[in-house]
Amino acid sequence: MSKVRDIMSGGVSCALTSDTLVTAAQKMRDLEIGALPICGEDNQLKGVITDRDIAVRAVAEQIDPIVTTVGSLCEDIETVTIGADDSVEEALRTMTEHGVRRLPVIDGHDLVGMVSQADIASNCAGEDTGALVEAISRMPSNG
Repeated sequence: MSKVRDIMSGGVSCALTSDTLVTAAQKMRDLEIGALPICGEDNQLKGVITDRDIAVRAVAEQIDPIVTTVGSLCEDIETVTIGADDSVEEALRTMTEHGVRRLPVIDGHDLVGMVSQADIASNCAGEDTGALVEAISRMPSNG
């Protein structure tokens, strides 16, 4: 049974809670990713911001992305994580249960990577991956 640490992407960049939405969007663009973990000044995981959060929660609600911080936009969003030594099957269950496409991976209190729907698809049986995609497609987008 594979562990999450075996399939995750390591070396994750974070958005700071004090970064503006513009800064977070620029990081996503430069890194060609759709989500960034949010870290506080203490380097502890505080949440995750997605490109969809910026587009739907900020732009659509006419919140100024030049002055609005990542922390203020995402302060009311639950952060779902997975442990680095948890099984890939547990990551699949967690993603399905919470309807998320990406999970921050933690080891103790440290952020060590991200695991995505694509990582799961590459490492699980087809029927498991199909169930994940179906469950996420039925839910409102959470990341």
